Amino acid sequence: MRKITAGLFISLDGVVEAPETWHFPYFDDEMGQAVGAQMAAADVMLLGRHTYDAFAAHWPQQDPDADPIAKVMNDTPKYVVSTTLTSPTWANTTVISGDVNAELTRLKQLPGANIGITGSPTLVVALLRDGLLDELNLLVHPIVIGTGKRLFEEGAGQIPLALTHSVTFSTGVLNLTYKKA
Repeated sequence: MRKITAGLFISLDGVVEAPETWHFPYFDDEMGQAVGAQMAAADVMLLGRHTYDAFAAHWPQQDPDADPIAKVMNDTPKYVVSTTLTSPTWANTTVISGDVNAELTRLKQLPGANIGITGSPTLVVALLRDGLLDELNLLVHPIVIGTGKRLFEEGAGQIPLALTHSVTFSTGVLNLTYKKA
């Protein structure tokens, strides 16, 4: 059975919003390899609506010859969880609405590699709460942002996790992997 895995850049104070404004000073070959391995382990992307909108506005305009990640992002089948998106414009995109848990359970049973989530913190927390997220990979950056959307907002409730892997990069970033406890 396929796994649903999520990868997020996160600050010490739990902020996941706008990592493009604070993450890049910590990006190096070690992190690139970790992110690349996670991307390579998935053959489907799962996105929340806000992340989908940001990615759909950016990746289709990138040259796949100049940026090989653009080819991967554009060619990979994508599922976006949304109750409002009806006509996705980004190639290879399918909208999941209605019974999201049933549809994701069905997708997990299909043959293939992992179903990978990048960003989409609201979706990640919902899937954790519903027991559908199999693996959570956090790249914890040694910076306090002070403001912004946090992965676990107040009132999220308890979600027991078990640490399965940890590495400290030379930049001080912690690569932490959790599964359902």
